[in-house]
Amino acid sequence: MGSSNGAINEAEVIALLAKIFQSTDPRIEVGIGDDAAVVKSIDTPTSRQVITTDMAVEGVHFKKEWSSAFEIGRKVTAANLADLLAMGAIPNYLVVAISLTGFEELSWIKDLAEGIAHEAKLGGASVIGGDLTRGESITISMTALGTTLNPILRSGAEVGDSIYLSSLTGWSAAGLRMLENGLAPKSEAEFKAVSEFRAPTIDYEMNFQKASSMCDISDAILIQAKQLAEASGVALSFDMKAISSAPEFAELSSVAQRLEMDVFEFIFGGGEDHVLLATGKSLPGIYVGEVIAGSGLKGLEMKKAPETWRHFN
Repeated sequence: MGSSNGAINEAEVIALLAKIFQSTDPRIEVGIGDDAAVVKSIDTPTSRQVITTDMAVEGVHFKKEWSSAFEIGRKVTAANLADLLAMGAIPNYLVVAISLTGFEELSWIKDLAEGIAHEAKLGGASVIGGDLTRGESITISMTALGTTLNPILRSGAEVGDSIYLSSLTGWSAAGLRMLENGLAPKSEAEFKAVSEFRAPTIDYEMNFQKASSMCDISDAILIQAKQLAEASGVALSFDMKAISSAPEFAELSSVAQRLEMDVFEFIFGGGEDHVLLATGKSLPGIYVGEVIAGSGLKGLEMKKAPETWRHFN
């Protein structure tokens, strides 16, 4: 594997990664360096393993000219950990497979790994292994493992439940639109939008364990709330006034105004915030509506139907 600063061999990179991802977690018996990792089984017989995987491809999910290696590492990791949280699971381990072109600087690889390690630590997970290969573009594939006693599915919403968001959606989509339009952020809200696109802030401390149903907003509320409604055989009725009074709504609206867009296009059509959408009673987070009898989504009063989330094309 080559570099403009000289040859970088695979052993050198693996040694670097092993150092960055070293862990003191007593459950890890064998970590990076062998053919596979070995971890101690969870003692609780009723606990379930929750497993998810995700892939990020250069030019589709991230661009090096828009995001640093550290931010890219954080973003990919956050996407995986959010899927575990959406199932009511506690993150435990990550396995990461990376395809590199061979022309990356060792410092870029180091920053990528440190971004992964940083976000993993925020979520309470340890990187315990993976794979490294050469390819035509940078691809990062990650598998996350977690545990839960009671998985929270999309099919559990009941009529009479309320709908909650762990935080306001739309920031990442607004940040992407600013970058696409070549707009330099001027306000604190605009800097936040760009930052949330590059590396979303995950609500790791949000306790939705009593939720009746839940999902992660990786694509868009329009897409995933509909999936949840269909899985549960109910309708989700959104309260636009409640959303308008939510924290950060005015700030996000100011970004939408500069972009000459309806803020609700970002909130309902934007993705990759990795906000949790949950149903239940007296949950924390932002109240955004009610579960009612019927099907589909109700209460969406917008000037026009928003484009749902796209990556770059």
